[in-house]
Amino acid sequence: MSSQMPAPWRFSVADFHRLGEVGIIKPRDRVELIEGELLSMAPMGSWHAATIALLHEALLLGLAGRAIVSSQTPLVLDDYSEPEPDLLVLRPRADRYRDALPGPGDVLLLIEVGDTTAHYDRSLKAALYARHGILELWVVDRQSQVVWVHRQPQATASRYDEVRRVEHGRLAPMAFPAVGVEIAGLF
Repeated sequence: MSSQMPAPWRFSVADFHRLGEVGIIKPRDRVELIEGELLSMAPMGSWHAATIALLHEALLLGLAGRAIVSSQTPLVLDDYSEPEPDLLVLRPRADRYRDALPGPGDVLLLIEVGDTTAHYDRSLKAALYARHGILELWVVDRQSQVVWVHRQPQATASRYDEVRRVEHGRLAPMAFPAVGVEIAGLF
């Protein structure tokens, strides 16, 4: 008789979507799929929502016609991961992402706003994003009142070669250096 340990079930992106289609996962449940596991996201408070809105507006105005700025949009990283970042700056596409959700190659900038989740965003999620080649990640960290800027992803090492702590001044995405956000306005 063999003594095998039971293996945990890994959900695929297709499984995840089916759970939503049949009503097991409801939109209000705030769940994302990370490496085959369903993870509950923290409820969004007023600071978190306002910071997303502020960043969305600033980027939308600065990037009109050059990129698509999207809030709370699912991002399909692979067959087992579909996080829902707070903000995405995406390459323009004729279908405006109606025909398929964005993937890693579509992302010019990804922003996570962390009220209580900044450590998770800077460690586990940053490693996931680096592994999938997300070119630039910002983590807005309310606790430290800084923005952590991650650039130069190293997929094989699941890390970013460049990580900067930005406490003040103006911050601009690599892809659009003329479009910026004032750090002081975020906190």
